[in-house]
Amino acid sequence: MPSRQKFLKSFPSAAFIILITFILSLSIAQTAFAAEGQKASHPSEGLFLVQIVLLVVSGRLLGELMVRIGQPSIMGQIIAGIILGPSLLGLAFPHVQASLFPSNEAQKSMADAVGQLGILFLLLLAGMETDLGLAKRLRKSAAGVSLTGIVIPFAAGFALGELLPDALLPDPEKRLVTSLFLGTALSISSVKIVASVVREMDFMRRNIGQLIVASAIIDDTVGWVIIAITFGLAEKGMVDLPTLATSVIGTLAFMAVSFTVGRRIVFEIIRWTNDNFRSDLPVLSAIIAIMGTMAIITNLIGVHTVLGAFVAGILVGESPILTRQIDVQLRALTTALFMPVFFGLTGLQTDLTVLADPSILLLTAAVVLIASIGKFGGAFAAAKISGYSASEALALGCGMNARGSTEVIVATIGLSVGVLDEKLFSVIVAMAVITTMAMPPTLRWALARLPLREEERDRLEREQFERESFLANFERILLAVDGSQSSRLATWIAAFFAATHKMPVTVLDVREADDARENAETPARSSSQARTVADDLRQCATDLLSSAPPEKNMAAQGDIHVTIREKDDKIEAVLDDVSGTGHDLLFTGIEPSMGDDGRFSAPLQTMTSAFHGTSAIVTARGPLPERPQDLRILLPVSGTERSVRAAEFGLSMAKAAGVHCTLLLIVEPRQVSALPRISDRDNDQRDVLNKVGAIADYYGVELKKVVQQGPSPELSILRHARGGQYNLIVLGVSKRASGSLSYGSVADTLLQTADRSCIFIETDLANAPAVTN
Repeated sequence: MPSRQKFLKSFPSAAFIILITFILSLSIAQTAFAAEGQKASHPSEGLFLVQIVLLVVSGRLLGELMVRIGQPSIMGQIIAGIILGPSLLGLAFPHVQASLFPSNEAQKSMADAVGQLGILFLLLLAGMETDLGLAKRLRKSAAGVSLTGIVIPFAAGFALGELLPDALLPDPEKRLVTSLFLGTALSISSVKIVASVVREMDFMRRNIGQLIVASAIIDDTVGWVIIAITFGLAEKGMVDLPTLATSVIGTLAFMAVSFTVGRRIVFEIIRWTNDNFRSDLPVLSAIIAIMGTMAIITNLIGVHTVLGAFVAGILVGESPILTRQIDVQLRALTTALFMPVFFGLTGLQTDLTVLADPSILLLTAAVVLIASIGKFGGAFAAAKISGYSASEALALGCGMNARGSTEVIVATIGLSVGVLDEKLFSVIVAMAVITTMAMPPTLRWALARLPLREEERDRLEREQFERESFLANFERILLAVDGSQSSRLATWIAAFFAATHKMPVTVLDVREADDARENAETPARSSSQARTVADDLRQCATDLLSSAPPEKNMAAQGDIHVTIREKDDKIEAVLDDVSGTGHDLLFTGIEPSMGDDGRFSAPLQTMTSAFHGTSAIVTARGPLPERPQDLRILLPVSGTERSVRAAEFGLSMAKAAGVHCTLLLIVEPRQVSALPRISDRDNDQRDVLNKVGAIADYYGVELKKVVQQGPSPELSILRHARGGQYNLIVLGVSKRASGSLSYGSVADTLLQTADRSCIFIETDLANAPAVTN
């Protein structure tokens, strides 16, 4: 109620703003026309800008109003176009509408070009939002729901096209292709609309919410393949079997190459651009080039460019580097410019006055009915067959009955190739608007009736842990090595994270002289040594993957990304540079690790200070085991959040290597004066043990828990490490303010006296990048 009251209060002012903007835009347009004169044969740049500004502003304002009443913003953008088109403005003020949007082709082509780019960017963004992992996990249920939800309305739409009178067809000789377009338009759900409503209802991680989105993803993917092939038929105007075979085979080959070698190529382009360019937004330019290239390829094989843009978006979305930044940049450009222009132009081309014709009105009602019943019925039946309850099947049927942007794009393509005329185009757009605006309230009603299952509650708790996890903050590792035993251990640890978290690793050999000109052979030798480290890392990660049981759910071998960075400048400059390319976790495996003052060495101080992220210092002591699987990890913790984060770090390593792991909780001796607080301290200890135990359960690691009391934590750690024959201690630390690098007395003492390997990882929140959900 408060939000509704707020909306009602803000509606008059918002409507007034829209009205004033509209009047001002008309005045600008008339002024521009007066200045341009009547040069009908020459397009006016001034009028083009007026059109763009008017579509963007009116689409944004009406989109805002739609969001406030619980509708998708694109509905406001389409309605803005309808208001500015022949349906309203053209009906009330035909001369003004003709002045703003003249019919001469030269002028129309300017705005249409932006609209055509808009289609590609919309499909690129839709692909980036496509979660293939979700579709794979629910592939059986989702495929059944999607296919029945496509086949039934597609067949009904195709039959409707075959039964339409010739008078309602733009070209009776192209009836088959028109029928195919109608079937496609009635059968596909809009994954963007579906996902936005499910996300708004906080059902994105619920079982039924995931099934709805996964089914919509398959809908979209299959739909764009159908659209691309149908477009090839539309250009021929008939069923040409050789052409059809070429399109189908070409599409299958394109998809196969894209999702195999294409995935790697796209990642390498993004990585290389990100790491080597210093100008603003280079990755965005690379993504646009990838999208354009793949769209051109699909055009050359005889299918529509939208398929290339959509697949490019999927591959870009799977890139492990800078996906958050890319998403923000592309979303901003698409949302601010291309979406309001494209959907506004769609509204401009929609003439709702045709609904005054009883036959067209009846056809529209039939199309809406067929689309709704076919989609709802197909999804409902498939859900029941798959064993879902009636309430879940009801929610699924409601969720799949949204067309939105997908059908608008289909209708636009059909209109552009001549298989739809303005009447059928308006009918399809009207159907898309009606079904899309009906979907949110019906889906909200259906989802509100669903109970939470026990297994679903457990899964949601696990996913909540993933979102709050310390390791979820990191995207990319920098591995600094010098050929020492510490480098070997650091390489193993980097391989653990490459295998379990799909984190790309960059290897930096720090051994060359600060001035490479003193020794021309040094860079080449260092590059060779770095390649050896990179090969060892890949081999270690591959061995871990091949030996891991299926339930470990680790990365695929093709997801191991290792690159090499040359030390072509002072180490401070190199680390400052790589920090700006998405590297946020530094593993340093260099020797000596200790300086003359008993604290960490000067090179380590320089490196941790220059790197703008979280640092983990790896120091090897004693003989290393022959294999990473022979490590035995000790996790000392106290009651601090810092030590719990370090425990998660160690547990993730234990998961990757399948090694023994022990939690050592160190407590100080109780003082007599603290007796009233003993109960509180016991509770704190239980909380720490329970928290780390929950993390171990998430990673599937069998954890031994030991509570030890003593006045000296460092001595307790070393005594237990020796007694239990542990060969790796993982300690969470925090940098101290001093002239040299120090992490406090416990870390300094372990550095000086430990006879086994240690990892000192900075676990302060200030050092970790923020998670973006």
